[in-house]
Amino acid sequence: MEAAALVGISLFLGALVLLLLAGLGRGSPREPGTGEPADQKVNGEAVRQISGLKRQKQHQRSRKDKPQQHNFTHPLLAAALKGHSGCVTCLDFSSNGKYLVSCADDRTVRIWSTKDFLEREHRCMRANVELDHATLVCFSPDSRAFITWLANGETIRVFKMTKKEDGNFTFTAAPEDFPKKHKAPIINIGIAETGKFIMTASSDTTILIWDLKGEVLANINTNQMNNAFAAVSPCGRFVASCGFTPDVKVWEVCFGKGGDFREVTRAFELKGHSAGVYSFSFSNDSRRMVTVSKDGTWKLWDTDVEYKKQQDPYLLLTGKCEVMEPCRIALSPDARVLAISSSTSITVYNTRRGEKEEHFVSVHGEYIMDLAFDINSRYLVSCGDRAIRVFHNTAGYRAVVEEMKGMLKKTTNEATRERLQQQITDAQNALDSIYAKKD
Repeated sequence: MEAAALVGISLFLGALVLLLLAGLGRGSPREPGTGEPADQKVNGEAVRQISGLKRQKQHQRSRKDKPQQHNFTHPLLAAALKGHSGCVTCLDFSSNGKYLVSCADDRTVRIWSTKDFLEREHRCMRANVELDHATLVCFSPDSRAFITWLANGETIRVFKMTKKEDGNFTFTAAPEDFPKKHKAPIINIGIAETGKFIMTASSDTTILIWDLKGEVLANINTNQMNNAFAAVSPCGRFVASCGFTPDVKVWEVCFGKGGDFREVTRAFELKGHSAGVYSFSFSNDSRRMVTVSKDGTWKLWDTDVEYKKQQDPYLLLTGKCEVMEPCRIALSPDARVLAISSSTSITVYNTRRGEKEEHFVSVHGEYIMDLAFDINSRYLVSCGDRAIRVFHNTAGYRAVVEEMKGMLKKTTNEATRERLQQQITDAQNALDSIYAKKD
């Protein structure tokens, strides 16, 4: 009996040891009721908690990589042109007023029809930029081509537009890009309305004048420590730049009677600001210019002067404004209205008395990169994120009504009175239509 008892105890103890060993061999203990491994401590921290935070940060990073579309609404917003998948960096209207061209970092250039602005559908035609993307774009004077500045190639590429029977276009890049000549990043490009030259300006003090085949005609040193903005005048005669110094310098690009390039000469300067100038803009006839400065003011100038007789431009009006970088200014083609973009917002002023007319806040989810009026002064467009915002230029219509009424009181000629009254009626009808949709 004693021997049997000892055998039983031995078997019991052996089974108990096996059970303990089996329990230890199952690995890490698990959280009660979850079936998941319990947190292991490494340097006093839970491993699972760390891995969870990593996953959360990776998720946040992926959301940042894909920016959400910025939503903006306003009663005067005529349209939001959506087609680009990257941030839009530059805009330009064709000289015939039919098209708006835009470029973005999604490797595309898009052509929009201005007659579709008030439609529900905003169709566009796409030109692909192979192995690169455009940061700047500009229509040719005949609206049959456009030029781009390539971000990686650091050069000009020309695209020809061929219209098909269905009304769409095919886009063909020129066989060769322009040669690399600039030593600093490009800030602006432009084409003279005469079709005689192309302008490129870099952030140092260099402006290059090119012929249409990619040969450099002239090299301008602006002597402004740095260039902030540069443009070709709508008349095609002048090139202007602003930067660190508190003035705007304007040059005339001169050609002979046979169309051969002669020289670039200093025309005039706009002096009056007390700090560096951010940006400037011309009216369509180049007889007016506006400037905006770090000193918190904008100025309207009469540039219809005989500069060869040493006549200086006249300062017509000065207004105060809030400025935050980046800051751009645009003058309507008829010079009745100006708009200033500051960071992500836009303010519109009339040029008759300098009064603030409209203020649009947080128009884009990113900094506003470009600002322009269409050639008929009907719309104001801006870009900064993936959408292009199109606003009704109600301030322009109001300015037309006020100006024409003032002229109507002074004239006695019946034909002139009829013409003025028709302009008043057309502008008032446009306003009524816009505000009827607003209500």
